[in-house]
Amino acid sequence: MSVVGGAEFAAEVEGPRREREVSESDPGYYGWRVVLAASLGVMGGFGSLFVYTFSVFVKPLSAEFGWSREAISAGFAVAAVTLGVVSPLLGRWMDRVGPRKIILICVTAFSFGMGSLSLLTGQVWQLYATCFVLGVVGNGAAHLSYSRAISGWFQKRLGMALAMVMVGAGLGAMILPVFAQGVISGYGWRAAYGALGGLALVLGLPLSWSYVREGAQRTTRSAAEPAGSGMSWQEGMRSGAFWIIVATLFLGSIAMNGAITHMVALLTDRRITAGDAALCASLLGGASVLGRVAAGWLLDRFFGSRVAFVLTVVSAGGLFLLARASSFPEGALAAGLLGIGVGGEAAITPYLLRRYFGLRSFATLYGVTWTFYAVAGAAGPILLGRSFDLTGSYTSLLEMLSVLMVMAGGLYLLLRRYPGHRVAEESAG
Repeated sequence: MSVVGGAEFAAEVEGPRREREVSESDPGYYGWRVVLAASLGVMGGFGSLFVYTFSVFVKPLSAEFGWSREAISAGFAVAAVTLGVVSPLLGRWMDRVGPRKIILICVTAFSFGMGSLSLLTGQVWQLYATCFVLGVVGNGAAHLSYSRAISGWFQKRLGMALAMVMVGAGLGAMILPVFAQGVISGYGWRAAYGALGGLALVLGLPLSWSYVREGAQRTTRSAAEPAGSGMSWQEGMRSGAFWIIVATLFLGSIAMNGAITHMVALLTDRRITAGDAALCASLLGGASVLGRVAAGWLLDRFFGSRVAFVLTVVSAGGLFLLARASSFPEGALAAGLLGIGVGGEAAITPYLLRRYFGLRSFATLYGVTWTFYAVAGAAGPILLGRSFDLTGSYTSLLEMLSVLMVMAGGLYLLLRRYPGHRVAEESAG
């Protein structure tokens, strides 16, 4: 190794080592730099940049190519199902080699995939093929990979650390729909897809390259859990707690992804302007930031299943209001309630997985939950699209989905206390 190369390597390793005596509560703790990189990466990743802007493109694509809303929604479904199928394998890979390399590869591929949507022609299979590629790399540029990246850095402040990562998704959901709608209005939908691809690259790559590092569990006392501790993925999948988490995600995903994907189209159908409808989508993102921060604060202080129950019921209320919204204020209130629930759920799931099952197979188990979440997320938009195509309305199905959300919240209350040593850690925090 050259002198220069050796110096660079030593500097890279020494940075985290200097955090040996730094508390997680200290703003100078290295883990918070990882959180910043992860937050911006999530903001420009699949769960924010693709999901929350998808509804803005439904009407422009339909007008351009004559595709039905159900056909366009199927593109979302292709991406969601593909992401769900690939996520456990991606998670297993992360648990073996660490998340950094996977993040850098997937962010680059995701960015170019989003930009390539600007080249769509009248063949709907091109939309589906591109959405397939986005699904393959999606969770490498989203919550799964970044949650795994920071989970080794935190114990006592894990809830807030995860919440701050998810704040990036909330900010993206707040800003990106309006940004995309503005570009569409001024320059067309092709320019909007090109701009989103470039934005994904800028947000995801530089800071991930600079700060996403693993190894805190070996070099700091603040990160309390070694990478090899906790259950194997086989043990986790035999646990009742794991399947309760999966069931709540499945029920909630059908409802929330369906509502989010069709929100702009639903509101404009009711004579709310396209700009106000996009603003409602942005308000959902803004409220999700509040939900994430509130969830992080609460999770570090109260039992997770109770926090999850409250936030899920709030989401159900938002769905019921959206079903009947006929003005901008009503749409905005519904979007706000939905956002609080969406934001809370994003932080709760990885938190519960870490507390119940440890770090050993965290990404693998999180990936499995994404499989069920994605299948349900694919079904939700198609169900709402078909409901509209058959009846001309979303109302009845949204009201039914609000009931499913309450059922999901009830399942959270069946979760028992965390395993013994983690209860002690919670109390110490």
